[in-house]
Amino acid sequence: MSFPLIFERSRKGRRGLRLVKGVPPAEDLLPQEFLRPSPPRLPEVDELTLVRHYTGLSRRQVGVDTTFYPLGSCTMKYNPKLHEEAVRPFAHLHPYQDPGTAQGALELMWQLAEYLKALTGMDAITLQPAAGAHGELTGILIIRAYHEDRGEGKTRRLVLVPDSAHGSNPATASMAGYGVKEVPSGPDGEVDLEALKRELGPHVAAIMLTNPNTLGLFERRILEISRLAKEAGVQLYYDGANLNAILGWARPGDMGFDVVHLNLHKTFTVPHGGGGPGSGPVGVRAHLAPYLPVPTVERGEEGVYLSFDRPKSIGRVRSFYGNFLALVRAWAYIRTLGLPGLKRAAALSVLNARYLEELLKEKGYRVPYEGPCMHEFVAQPPQGFRALDIAKGLLELGFHPPTVYFPLIVKEALMVEPTETESKETLEAFAEAMGALLQKPKEWLEGAPYSTPVRRLDELRANRQPKLTHFDEPGLP
Repeated sequence: MSFPLIFERSRKGRRGLRLVKGVPPAEDLLPQEFLRPSPPRLPEVDELTLVRHYTGLSRRQVGVDTTFYPLGSCTMKYNPKLHEEAVRPFAHLHPYQDPGTAQGALELMWQLAEYLKALTGMDAITLQPAAGAHGELTGILIIRAYHEDRGEGKTRRLVLVPDSAHGSNPATASMAGYGVKEVPSGPDGEVDLEALKRELGPHVAAIMLTNPNTLGLFERRILEISRLAKEAGVQLYYDGANLNAILGWARPGDMGFDVVHLNLHKTFTVPHGGGGPGSGPVGVRAHLAPYLPVPTVERGEEGVYLSFDRPKSIGRVRSFYGNFLALVRAWAYIRTLGLPGLKRAAALSVLNARYLEELLKEKGYRVPYEGPCMHEFVAQPPQGFRALDIAKGLLELGFHPPTVYFPLIVKEALMVEPTETESKETLEAFAEAMGALLQKPKEWLEGAPYSTPVRRLDELRANRQPKLTHFDEPGLP
């Protein structure tokens, strides 16, 4: 059954709220050039219609609260409901209120920054970035400012990324104005050290690495990579997407990384995806601290305050001070578990991945890079099966599929990350479903899913001919 858009439920003259009396019209607040030529074409619905629409829509969605969600490199772990209670006392704070009246919020931000510094081995941190890719861009802009300050901005114009890197890494470097060079992986799935040596030099600004990498393998030669980078004056950037595997056990700072971005919406159980917003704090070593975004949260004799005293700062990267309620949830997670709990969570994420990897190999799936894996692994279906068909078949069997066709160096890749919050029974049920798909007729797989609200889409057309609005407004870009 089709599900109408909220615009299709609209009826002229219906409304679900009324503005408070005394709110001045836009004409009294903004110059004429900033006003729209006509009112926005928003849906006109009553409150009940609105609630039923979005409640109905939510019941048609797949999420961590409804099913197993093994999306590789996304760490779709359960988001404890306790954290929703933790944010309630802060829900009505206003970002423009006097910092003196928000000391509890500022103290929480300061404490969270200290926890994240301790967990990553960094010397300073910003909580501003709104997501992982945003954190990446912030980190690379900090590196750019550092090189420019040293008079090397015009010579160091290249960023190196492994061929197994997340796609956001080369995209981030390109957005920051850098050229990008890919470094191949060796036969063991780790960075090819000899290839890396050939690329390093005074023209390189940074190396962007994920450890464990997207194959789920720990880069065992990371200290050698770090040494080579330091000798070449190259900054080492840590993509924190896979931090969940080593949290509390190993620190990027101790591996030699200069910059770290974190995904609080992955590692620290802040809801993400449709449940966002995310949060991507960035930590740096002391030599990069002068370039952090302002303001930073500092503690002084008279309390916690927002400091703008950073003349070499790259400036603001986010309105206000980041996605604050996401920070509260991450703080609650750390305080609830403590270091022993965080270490146990990381260990269980690795245990679950290794157990599921063995189960899938028993069902006939191949693992092209034998680990031992960390928190995730990459598998391939047997010859003659497509990863896309396996993914669509899983939807029909009630599971969200893994990441497919990534990393690009593995054909028909299925990147699986079960996280620590899933039970042994769930992992076994998923493995049984994966095995059952290999017994299905080819025609059945190619037509799946059959009972989901939306059947198989023409994904190629969706990418080539996207329609991002319900209607076009004349006179607007």
